[in-house]
Amino acid sequence: MEVPSSVDPSKNPFKRSRDYRIKPAEKPDSEDDDSYQPYIPVKQRKQMRIDQIRQNFRHSSSMEKEEESRVAAASEAQENESKSKVSLLDQHAELKKKAEQVIENEREKQLREEAILLQSVTEKRALMGVSELAMGVVYEDPIKTSWRPPRHVLAYSEEKLERIRAKYRIAVEGEDPPLLIKTFEEMKFNRAILKALKAKGIMKPTPIQMQGLPIVLSGRDMIGIAYTGSGKTLVFTLPIIMFALEQEKLLPFEKSEGPYGLIVCPSRELAKQTQDLIDFFAEHLEQAGFPRLKSCLCIGGTSMQSQVASLTNGVHIVVATPGRLMDMLDKKAFNLEVCRYICLDEADRMIDMGFEEDVRTIFSFFKGQRQTLLFSATMPKKIQNFARSALVKPVTVNVGRAGSASVDVTQDVEWIKPEARIVYLLETLQKTPPPVLIFAEKKQDVDSIHEYLLLKGVEAAAIHGGKDQEERLKAVSAFRAGTKDVLVATDVASKGLDFPEIQHVINYDMPGDIEDYVHRIGRTGRQGKKGLATTYVYKTVEPSILLDLKHLLLEAKQAVPEFLANIESMDPIFPDDNKGCSYCGGLGHRITACPKLQAIQTKETQNIGRKDYIPTGTADY
Repeated sequence: MEVPSSVDPSKNPFKRSRDYRIKPAEKPDSEDDDSYQPYIPVKQRKQMRIDQIRQNFRHSSSMEKEEESRVAAASEAQENESKSKVSLLDQHAELKKKAEQVIENEREKQLREEAILLQSVTEKRALMGVSELAMGVVYEDPIKTSWRPPRHVLAYSEEKLERIRAKYRIAVEGEDPPLLIKTFEEMKFNRAILKALKAKGIMKPTPIQMQGLPIVLSGRDMIGIAYTGSGKTLVFTLPIIMFALEQEKLLPFEKSEGPYGLIVCPSRELAKQTQDLIDFFAEHLEQAGFPRLKSCLCIGGTSMQSQVASLTNGVHIVVATPGRLMDMLDKKAFNLEVCRYICLDEADRMIDMGFEEDVRTIFSFFKGQRQTLLFSATMPKKIQNFARSALVKPVTVNVGRAGSASVDVTQDVEWIKPEARIVYLLETLQKTPPPVLIFAEKKQDVDSIHEYLLLKGVEAAAIHGGKDQEERLKAVSAFRAGTKDVLVATDVASKGLDFPEIQHVINYDMPGDIEDYVHRIGRTGRQGKKGLATTYVYKTVEPSILLDLKHLLLEAKQAVPEFLANIESMDPIFPDDNKGCSYCGGLGHRITACPKLQAIQTKETQNIGRKDYIPTGTADY
């Protein structure tokens, strides 16, 4: 049946048709349909949410700030009202108190930072041999000796000992320290030793000897710190002489046997001086009928064959510098199998010179426990903490402050132009009669001064690391004998050398380290005698060194020149703190501005990546 054309096919109930024409999508009218929501990407929705949170936070913060400002305004009004009733003096005291609290908080913060810094630069490895570290060997008890103090000394009360120590400014740290003894006779030295001491003009012990000798004779490990010229050498030489004599009497030393004791020094001149002192006491013992004690000097610059020859005959005591000692131990010229006594003289100086690994290696040659002693006039806490790692129940004896100058030395500091120093030397030499010791930093300055003085008719000698050993020994011997009036030297002569007759020390230039200054001026004013130290200062000297010098003069109650007095501390938190640097002991700066620490760190940085074939011990001057 046909459908009439007038009828719409779409409305035809009898026929359905499919319309394949593409029709545009119909959009609902947003005004009519409220349920329609346009699509928003996830990223955009997150950003909208963040913006909303920020807006809410700003609104709440602004309200809080308004509330805080209202509270602050109210409190300020109340404070102003209360201040109007308080006097200006009371207001000033309150403000001063608040400022001190702020400074105190800053000090506590800096002290914590300094403690962390000191811990980071302190050597973590123990000063022990490699085999002992590897095997975990730990010595718990000190070495036993046959020496015992007199009974009446044992009866001393603790209060009496503290009074004596306070009188002589002796500070003792450690577990159960031995008693203090005031005479050599009570220390039970035999008559030959007492006679030798009197021949040296030594009638009674110095403070470091009163406390140090009983400690060493008891077999205890020790760290000895005392001002220059206080007699530290006798504290470690007399006990080793007595120990070696006891061993020789029990069982004589045979060929290639020994040593029983080892003394290590940083410089050849100091080692030679120590061996001469040991031979002096050995001769007096031999004259009194005791067995001859044999010592050997092992230093660079001399024939190794002669040293090996003396060692093959058997030796009781060896005095050596680190470089030559390492060489001879490596070549098996002798061994340390029976050695039970080691002393590091000027221990901090050896560590500063880079002999730390050499010393650690030397410890590895020992075959058993040994008594270890460390001595110096300047030994900061960093070195003390490091040294305790190798010591068994150590006793630390400190006479005065570590790094302090002797009060018997008058310190004269003069401002002078660098080019005028060498001419002004002749005028400075007129202050005291000879002998006079002149120090300079550089070898070429030593040679220039020496030549100038010779041209001016002054009997002078010179030593430095560039001269051969024979020439150095001749110069020192001539100066000791009095045939030379002036000795010009680098710091090779500043550590431990004993020139008892020197009245005047001249620093041609200010050393770069306040510890070196203390050692230099300590060559005079020894054994209770008075001395004079003149130091030339000019504009190129570092302000930190001048600050250290200023505080050192104030500590020793010396006259401070005006140009030093006008130098203010660079640290606003610790402007007048007398504790100084915990690393090097300088009084004019803190560890955070320590020039010595900065120099060491710079040197270590420069050595990064360098080859390691350069032999150790080359600095053995």
